[in-house]
Amino acid sequence: MGCSSCSSGCSTESKGCGSGGCSSGGCNKLNSFDWLGNMTLEALPAYDVVEIRFKNGRKEFFRNTKQLELYAGDPVVIEVASGHHIGYVSLQGEMVRLQMRKKNVADNDELKAIYRKATAKDIEKFDQARNREHGTLYRTREIIQQLKLNMKLSDIEYQADNTKATFYYSADDRVDFRELIKLLASEFKIRVEMKQISLRHEAARLGGIGSCGRELCCSTWLTDFKNVNTSAARYQNLSLNPSKLSGQCGRLKCCLNYELDTYLEALKGIPEVEAPLKTSKGDAFLQKTDIFRRIMWFGYRDESTWHPIPVDRVAEILELNKSGETPISLETNAVVDSAEEVASQQREQEELSRFDDKFKKKKKKKKKKPNASTSLSGDSSTPPVTKGDRPERQNNAPRPENRGPRPERSSPAPFENKGPRPERQNQQPNNRNQENRSNEGNNGNNRPNPYKNRRGPRPNNNSSSSPNPGPDHA
Repeated sequence: MGCSSCSSGCSTESKGCGSGGCSSGGCNKLNSFDWLGNMTLEALPAYDVVEIRFKNGRKEFFRNTKQLELYAGDPVVIEVASGHHIGYVSLQGEMVRLQMRKKNVADNDELKAIYRKATAKDIEKFDQARNREHGTLYRTREIIQQLKLNMKLSDIEYQADNTKATFYYSADDRVDFRELIKLLASEFKIRVEMKQISLRHEAARLGGIGSCGRELCCSTWLTDFKNVNTSAARYQNLSLNPSKLSGQCGRLKCCLNYELDTYLEALKGIPEVEAPLKTSKGDAFLQKTDIFRRIMWFGYRDESTWHPIPVDRVAEILELNKSGETPISLETNAVVDSAEEVASQQREQEELSRFDDKFKKKKKKKKKKPNASTSLSGDSSTPPVTKGDRPERQNNAPRPENRGPRPERSSPAPFENKGPRPERQNQQPNNRNQENRSNEGNNGNNRPNPYKNRRGPRPNNNSSSSPNPGPDHA
């Protein structure tokens, strides 16, 4: 059996769902702890106003006219303008007086009264009315789409006597929902009350888990919503990323205001750098500010390193730049007076740091020798060298003296017929060439036997005569 104070579905028998704050009778949704509950204040009379909690943390104050003995988490039947309703006790005693003073609620006769403690039959009827909320919510959204109304319906709360329902919606502009009320009243047979809420209140009623991993502050303990500006993110050096700075409501997170006062207190002694600092090395631009360590990080345009400079030193450089003086660097206090000294300082710095960077060394390029194959084929870019192309003389050297005509070359002797060439001795036939010539006309069909003796038969050692005697052999 649910307590109907939130959407977590905790039970009334255990006075909560048993997770943390539920042990005191709350549902951890805008729960309040009675710090004076265990104290007896005999000097002050018992305060007769009780704080009652309804669905999704909505709270109102009612007067205990019948002096009922109530405890946190007890269901009670209360008086409302259009009948009766059921709520749960969240706070009583002197803490209620402080809450009324905080919320500017007057203690007068306008406060409604508490009838009695709710019975099991009352809670059963209340559960039957609550079971109609989901179906009514979906059907109402369909009607809104049919009427083409620019509004977002977020929640519905039925009254315990099942005669009235409150519809919570959010919209950017004014909405004419008179036709909608007529359709809802005729279809559900109830009295309809339309209540517009902001996006922050909508997120508080629905609840959820934030990016920090905890439940939303607006649905657990935060009751008053203050304006949050983007300047709060700038003071805390946060990136202006809408996806990281906005909450589930689509607005800036309320937690941006929690530490804003501490940051503003720490920013008092830090100077505002609107222009880059002028030094002999160049202009130094502000990159980051560590507020609590009071260190400002600067970097030059041509460098990737950042230099940490204390706040006092930054103030000194700003005063020097205002007076027209330029320090040598961010760390030293020396001042450069003329442009010639600035140039000399830069030259010295370049001479000292020229061997620091290993990547600045120029690699010697080796000349590629021309490839003979490319030059012969004609694919190379350089033209081939011919006999007529002679290299030019160096240093304009004079030509050698004419030593006379070049001697004529003797013509070769004519071919003389010396007769037939004698045959070689011990000549063996070349079987390989013969086999290749015999197979030229066969197109490779009759291939030579690789195991055949290519050099012919061995000579017989037993014969006394030579195997192949020459012509002059006797």
